Amino acid sequence: MKSCDRPLCEAYDVALLDLDGVVYIGHRPVPAAAESLAKARAAGQRLAFVTNNASRTPSAVAALLTDVGVPAAADDVVTSAQAAARLLADRLPAGASVLVVGGMGLRQALYARGLKPVSTAAERPAAVAQGYDPGLSYGLLAEGASAVRNGALFVGSNGDLTIPGGGGPPKPGNGSLLKVISAATGVEPIITGKPERPLHHESILRTEAQRPLVVGDRLDTDIEGAYNGGADSLLVFTGVTDPMTALTAPFHHRPTYIAPDLTGLLAPHPGVHADGVGYECEGWTARWDDDRVELTGEGDPYDGLRALAAAAWRDDTVPPAKALEGALQRLALT
Repeated sequence: MKSCDRPLCEAYDVALLDLDGVVYIGHRPVPAAAESLAKARAAGQRLAFVTNNASRTPSAVAALLTDVGVPAAADDVVTSAQAAARLLADRLPAGASVLVVGGMGLRQALYARGLKPVSTAAERPAAVAQGYDPGLSYGLLAEGASAVRNGALFVGSNGDLTIPGGGGPPKPGNGSLLKVISAATGVEPIITGKPERPLHHESILRTEAQRPLVVGDRLDTDIEGAYNGGADSLLVFTGVTDPMTALTAPFHHRPTYIAPDLTGLLAPHPGVHADGVGYECEGWTARWDDDRVELTGEGDPYDGLRALAAAAWRDDTVPPAKALEGALQRLALT
């Protein structure tokens, strides 16, 4: 992790924010999110809302954000459907036909890039673009498979195997649906959403960010996407990732900064100092003692978590959870 001696909203010109688990959960606002983002904007930071969800149009996403207290326009939203449309527009001639295995968000993004969405393989599409749609039919999947088998370029908006289940177990996501066509054809899709680079590239082009900060709650999409794009990242603990999962993350899933929620945009982030014996942060010290980490000190538990993370991430190997359990329990963040 890095240190930052001023608030992150002043140090980074654009925050590239994930949505579900960061700004809202379902249709409910995450506590402190709206107030924190308003203050970040007031400090001069621009906000972009970056989502793997290809089913909603940017206007629909902006309306949901506004409903949860975060005023947004369609231009503030960057979707995996838009990243897919840019990739296809860069590879295909203007007006090329693209068979859409997905919903209106994907169709609209293709129209905006001068491509022609179609629905059957008989129209001889140059590409197949697949994005999540809860009403996706077997017939449309079969048309997509037929077009890919005939040589159409195969692009998937994102590869998430599951999506949140609305309080229940996770439901199949677009990554699971992509496997229907790939299994039927033997062709693997080009993925444009997080953690792959096309969506991050789209976000940078759209915002003209000079020093972006990726903000998210998932290690395997948001944080890995920042790593792949060469950007710094802030992990918040309002979504799917808990402290132990972060501490035992592989190298490419380790964030630049950590915070309990989006208030982390509004504060400096202290550094962790290695003193030859342990890792010290604002009154906390974490040190390895044989096969476990000992944590001593007092103060803000997230400073203790920073010290603990520095010890856990002392090299590229993944530490065992049992080595960290006692120290993490001391912070009461489990």
